[in-house]
Amino acid sequence: MTIIDQGNGAAGPAAADLIKDTTTQTFVKDVIEESKRQPVLIDFWAEWCGPCRQLTPVLEKVVKAAKGKVKLVKMNIDQHPAIPGQMGIQSIPAVIAFVNGQPADGFMGAVPESQVNAFIERLTKDVTAPGEVNIAEILQEAEAVLAEGDAAAAAQIYAEVLQHDSTNIAALAGLAKCYVTSGAMEQAKQTLAMVPESKRNDAAVKAVQAAIDLAEQAESLGPVAELEQKVAANPLDHQARFDLATALNAQGNRAAATEQLLEIVRRDRKWNDDGARKQLVQFFEAWGGADDATVEGRKRLSTILFS
Repeated sequence: MTIIDQGNGAAGPAAADLIKDTTTQTFVKDVIEESKRQPVLIDFWAEWCGPCRQLTPVLEKVVKAAKGKVKLVKMNIDQHPAIPGQMGIQSIPAVIAFVNGQPADGFMGAVPESQVNAFIERLTKDVTAPGEVNIAEILQEAEAVLAEGDAAAAAQIYAEVLQHDSTNIAALAGLAKCYVTSGAMEQAKQTLAMVPESKRNDAAVKAVQAAIDLAEQAESLGPVAELEQKVAANPLDHQARFDLATALNAQGNRAAATEQLLEIVRRDRKWNDDGARKQLVQFFEAWGGADDATVEGRKRLSTILFS
């Protein structure tokens, strides 16, 4: 599965595709309809307007640099007065940005290039240029594939993102999570070690670290059946119940793991320096805030703590 084309050296759309003149008759097609695909700037100008002659080259330069994220359409208001009249344009140069068929922003006057750059950056911050890799969409796909249980395929997608951007924190955390899911703890730890210290508090990174810690805790425990027998023989053996919860979580039995720790909290909140509640919090961190088991577990824990 190749998600990212590493060999794509395209320089972006030709200038002729990005900049054009429009008329009253072609305005709807050139501006309204085209803005449903990417933002379109319309530059209202006239031959006699000195500031227009200053601004238009700046607009063209910045639009070309955006490589297809935005287009520029120019309208001579002397030749085509109807549209600017309808839009209430009373002085030029005037630049109006259309997005999804509607005016979205604009400015008037021959502003400096830095201001035009800032304007277009705001306008195109969520726009992907033609041929440009949309990392956010690829990461969403990888997350969905992992959620479906295919850790190997998800790992391949995350690895391809990292080939494109080796510092992408979401991809590093995602790849490490794939390794945790498949039981490859050493690879998971090696992947997390690539995360800069300043990013270690990222929620996704902390979730994977918590999952690794919990898996390592579970490795030193006995079989689940033996732990269940210990708890059945002595319901007040909180350590056995705590170990059982950790082992159940390692098997993916989140509901049962939650129930065992909640039982300790019910019986003895202060046991082991509030250890059961702290372990639950670590479970929630490892599972993720949106996970059904986390949502339900937090609700039940709150009911016990504040009832």
